[in-house]
Amino acid sequence: MNLDNIHNVYFVGIGGIGMSALARYFVANDKQVAGYDKTKTRITDALEDLGVIIRFNDNVEEIQKGFLNPENTLVVYTPAIPDSHTELSYFRAKNFTVVKRSEVLGLITQSTVCLAVAGTHGKTTTTSILGHLLNECGVEMTAFLGGISENYNSNLILSGNKVSVVEADEFDRSFLTLSPDYACITSMDADHLDIYGEKEALETSFRDFTKKIKPNGKLFVKKGLPIKGVTYAVDEEADYTASDIKIENGSYVFTLKTPSQNIENLKFDLPGRHNLSNALIALAMAIEYGCAPYSLARALASYKGVKRRFTYQIKSENLVFIDDYAHHPEEINAVHQAVREMYPGKKVLVVFQPHLFTRTRDFINEFADSLSQFDAVRLLEIYPARELPISGVNSQWLLDKIDNKNKALIAKNDIVAEIEKEGFPVVMTLGAGDIGAEVESIKKKLSVAS
Repeated sequence: MNLDNIHNVYFVGIGGIGMSALARYFVANDKQVAGYDKTKTRITDALEDLGVIIRFNDNVEEIQKGFLNPENTLVVYTPAIPDSHTELSYFRAKNFTVVKRSEVLGLITQSTVCLAVAGTHGKTTTTSILGHLLNECGVEMTAFLGGISENYNSNLILSGNKVSVVEADEFDRSFLTLSPDYACITSMDADHLDIYGEKEALETSFRDFTKKIKPNGKLFVKKGLPIKGVTYAVDEEADYTASDIKIENGSYVFTLKTPSQNIENLKFDLPGRHNLSNALIALAMAIEYGCAPYSLARALASYKGVKRRFTYQIKSENLVFIDDYAHHPEEINAVHQAVREMYPGKKVLVVFQPHLFTRTRDFINEFADSLSQFDAVRLLEIYPARELPISGVNSQWLLDKIDNKNKALIAKNDIVAEIEKEGFPVVMTLGAGDIGAEVESIKKKLSVAS
């Protein structure tokens, strides 16, 4: 497929975070873009502001005629869309070119120097840091992000087409469509077992991904992973190391040890050792690409983060309210470490919405252990996303396993009342479902009350 010959791009599921980044890319490259999504959101509103035509009704008859020509229209879909979807079925039956989002990323990145970030955790933050570093260093690049960058208020950083920065997504083995020049693996914890069945199959998929790296390319791996590559670690000996770590005014200050030199007094504003690890590998990849270390130091200091990644909603003397996308036990452990490091001795209330019945079932004990660390726990019902319910798998089952006397199962409209009742100085909302849509309302109500 030659993208130069494509005039129209139609997205089935255009409101997804990864899909909308691609839509923005094609708009910037003068393609006609339209699409379908189930619900209207801030993401779809922003796309419509760019001139993208979006429909919220699964009806082929309402699609604009210009997008019904299979000769010049590319159809992109997300795996979250069921095969029974009317529009998707129509495009396939009429012999349109219908491809997954990951396949389009593979095509776009073929003609660029591609830097790919893989791992079961940390992809979005690492990709956004790397994209920001390269952009600030004047590299002509495009970064496709799985979240909204605070620096750019977008999930796309676009300053040229020589270099591409992408998330290499292990879900349904999407990352095997990429052919990166530089790639990293941040983690390989068991996840997506509804797809892989067992952890060993997931690890095999990551090994297959490493074979996609171009000849003379470089692989970076977090120290301790069972794959060979350039290693990186926080406070451990590795090829790239963050050491001499201090916290000053809520920011990390550290020394970056590279194979050839030490760079002192780097400043990074995001809390949590997991985020420091993400910054470390982004720095390593940028250095190996050719960016000047001291230019990178200035760029790192200006990095602001990704929305819903340890995002401060309220930060006052009486109340700290933090929202985070964490939806896996290891991610919950990471945000717990970060909040305890930032607010030692203060009580923390967490409101968590489990994401997927299968993930809850597969990691029920790990979820219970990670949530038990907080001073109080409030659970919402499981967000099903693409799944149907599984008998016996529900939030009450998880709640019963949590070793914490201050715990309860609540509805979304009870969140503010529970927060006010407990009166804890630090509150966190966690989850990858629609809890994120509640955050602004929670913030407003808490701000008025305080």
